[in-house]
Amino acid sequence: MLIRTSCYSNGMNISVVQLIKLGQKYLSLWPDKPELTQYFEDYRGVQSARFVCRYFPALAMFTVIMQLYIASGYPLGQGSISNALNALPQALVYGLFLLSLPVQALVFSGVKADKLLPPSLASWYHSGLEKVKQQVAEQNQRSNGDNNDTAIANLAKYKPRYIDLAQLLHLTFATTK
Repeated sequence: MLIRTSCYSNGMNISVVQLIKLGQKYLSLWPDKPELTQYFEDYRGVQSARFVCRYFPALAMFTVIMQLYIASGYPLGQGSISNALNALPQALVYGLFLLSLPVQALVFSGVKADKLLPPSLASWYHSGLEKVKQQVAEQNQRSNGDNNDTAIANLAKYKPRYIDLAQLLHLTFATTK
């Protein structure tokens, strides 16, 4: 299945698997700094998606097991395996639904990561990129190294996307440690 996106791979169609990988990268790049909530509305979405991806697979397993256990009748002393097998389709539906939520979160994160920044945020991105370039240049003069030059060169884009913003924030918080 291919999905048409705004500008990823020059507007080419990308597969759902590539979109999920982009969503994973987007979620991993966003710094885990609560102060970002004040400035970026995406921060709460990123935190929610991380929560869903982290805990919902275990919740799905727990839901399936508990439904089978309760449906079997063992808690009431009237248990049988046939009761549990009769409840299996319903338990699997609930489990699959809960397992689909992390996948949905990654797909939505991938779609968001591929969107172009709005003009106001794009101008903020470009000014932030210049500040990071200055910080890294000062650090390189002090340490005589060029460890972040390639990362900054990859960020210099005319039309930045949300994934670029996440990379800039990640790089910013990595250089200020």
